[in-house]
Order: sequence, then C-alpha cells, then structure tokens
Amino acid sequence: MPAPLDVIVVMDPIGSIKIAKDTTFAMLLEAQRRGHRLHYVRPGGLSIREARAWARVAPLAVRDDKAGWFELGDWTDLTFGPGQLVLMRKDPPFDGEYLYDTHILDLARLAGAQVVNDPQGLRDFNEKLATMLFPQCCPPTRISRDPAELKAFAAEQGRVVLKPLDGMGGRSIFLSQAGDPNLNVILETLTEGGRKLALAQRYLPEISAGDKRILLVDGEPVDYCLARIPQGDEFRGNLAAGGRGEGRPLSERDRWIAAQVGPEMRRRGMRFVGLDVIGDFLTEVNVTSPTCVRELDAQFGLNIAGMLFDAIEADGAA
Repeated sequence: MPAPLDVIVVMDPIGSIKIAKDTTFAMLLEAQRRGHRLHYVRPGGLSIREARAWARVAPLAVRDDKAGWFELGDWTDLTFGPGQLVLMRKDPPFDGEYLYDTHILDLARLAGAQVVNDPQGLRDFNEKLATMLFPQCCPPTRISRDPAELKAFAAEQGRVVLKPLDGMGGRSIFLSQAGDPNLNVILETLTEGGRKLALAQRYLPEISAGDKRILLVDGEPVDYCLARIPQGDEFRGNLAAGGRGEGRPLSERDRWIAAQVGPEMRRRGMRFVGLDVIGDFLTEVNVTSPTCVRELDAQFGLNIAGMLFDAIEADGAA
C-alpha cells in the first residue's frame, strides 16, 4: 500500500455543492476510502510567505449523505511540500484571482507537492482555445474581436454558435444565423464592442443527439461518455442548462479524438480532462474542473476517481 498522502482540495464552497453530481466530491470520497488525509482550503485561502506557498486549511471528512456530507476541523496554516496532493478544482471563470492562485500552486509544486492539474497547464489551456491545437478534430471555427469578421463567418457557415471564451455551463451561448436581426447585437455584446475575443463555430445539428463529455485520465479515455441531450426548446446540452445526461460507450471516432488529444494532455500534466464532442467534432477541452464522474459511475458501475488515484499513486511509487 502506498503511504497516505495529505490531499489538499481547492474548490468552491463545499457547503453548496450537489453531491450527486459533484466530481470533486467523488475524488474526495475515493481519497478518504484509500486512507489519505483530507484538507479543505478556505475560499481565497492560498497565500505566499517568505517565497513559500501556504494555505489556510481545515481537516475534512466526507460521507455520501445529502443530509450532511462534510465535517471540518479547526482551521490552521499549512505550508506546501512533499507528501501532498493538491486537487485544484475551482470552477471557472478563469479570472485574475484564479491566475494568481495557479502561480501560488507553482511554488507548491516546486516545494514538492503534486498538483492536479498542473498549474502551468491550467494557464496554458483556455478551454475553448485549446481545441485549436487539434484542428483535425474541430468544426469550422472563427475567433476574433471584430464583429464584422464574425458576422462574415456566420454568412459563410449559415447557422453558427457564438460564445465567450471564459464561460461555463452553457452561459452566454447563442445560436444564430446569417440574416438574424439579433446577430449584430449578439456580436456587439459578446465582443463588448470589439474589445473582447469571442468564438463562432459552425452549428452542429448532431447536438440533438447530445453533447458528449469524454473523460481522460492521464491521457487515456474512460470507456463511456455522458451525452448531455438538450431538452424542450433548448439547443444547449449542458446539464446546468437543463440537459439530460445519458451514458454511452465511446464510438470509434470518440476514441480517435481522444487519441489525438490525450498524449499532449498527459505531457502537459493535465491528468484529468473533459473533452466535449458533438457528433464527430471536438468543441472544448475542459481542464479546470471537468465533471460527469458521478453520473458515469452510477450508470455503469465505474470508479473513475479510483482510476485517477491509481495513476497518482503509481507515480508516487515509481
């Protein structure tokens, strides 16, 4: 058995999560089951003292009970070092404070702590822009601050999906087309009058069959994906936008996309990644806090967090 680790989790407030759907919670349950010690970082609790990374933490115990799923001990200060695993699981947006926290976690990594996912990789991979490293996997896409350029792209493609680069959960995503009287104002809003980058992508009608979330653990795909299917008059499949999650085995094309992306994710220290695939095309590479573990575990009797900890513990024993 590997030596117990101090697992230090940086996440949004634990008291407000939905444990039936929360992937970070699945990781914490698995870490506790394996005998690792859990520590919860207070929101905003990372700091630097004398060029060392510190955190304000409390001992954490978790249980799979929606009536009461966590207990915290007394708050204390902890310095980062060997024998620690940091789970960086704070949700987007990737703002200035998130960026600064990744710099603090760089110091934690240099002091000997493992950080999942790697802080440098978190900075490098915007979840929309990262797809452009794999153009062979992507639908026609245009990224620009210029509303006129994005409008011309819409005219070329017919129907398009328009979104900001820093959103999550389906927020601020628009479906439009050439001739739409709202297209100008949508583009003005998303680009803030030409000051911010926005993404336009050819609309993929295969979204009606689901926006597939494919999970990569150390670059290798889990055998099943969660297809998030739009409901009613909604075109977005995101669970946060009311989509219904349906588990499916990966297709050959899904595995091909995973094989294109996975090795680079592993090389960059992105140990837990969520790919979004619509039809045959990659649309996002999620690295900050990918979800869908609880749903896939429940539908197929999996233990995806266990796969992650197997990989982490194997590295520690090497």
